[in-house]
Amino acid sequence: MANNTQMGGMLTVREVSQLLHVHSNTLRRWSDQGIVKAYRIGPRGDRRFRAEDIAVLLLEENKGIQLDKGNDNGNRELTHR
Repeated sequence: MANNTQMGGMLTVREVSQLLHVHSNTLRRWSDQGIVKAYRIGPRGDRRFRAEDIAVLLLEENKGIQLDKGNDNGNRELTHR
């Protein structure tokens, strides 16, 4: 598989999930909901995320958007403080 340098700074679902400390399915749901922008590649439609987009998301989290780590069904969601 190509590394991130060859992919132009694109990150996999696993890599971003680890960075954000969320389950991969949570990240996929956020992608489907438009919370985080994903790019589909290849015939399977695998998701890739721009490192810059994830950096912006992390900065926004520090400026007042936080991950709600305790909703009723145990899933994390983005909420405004």
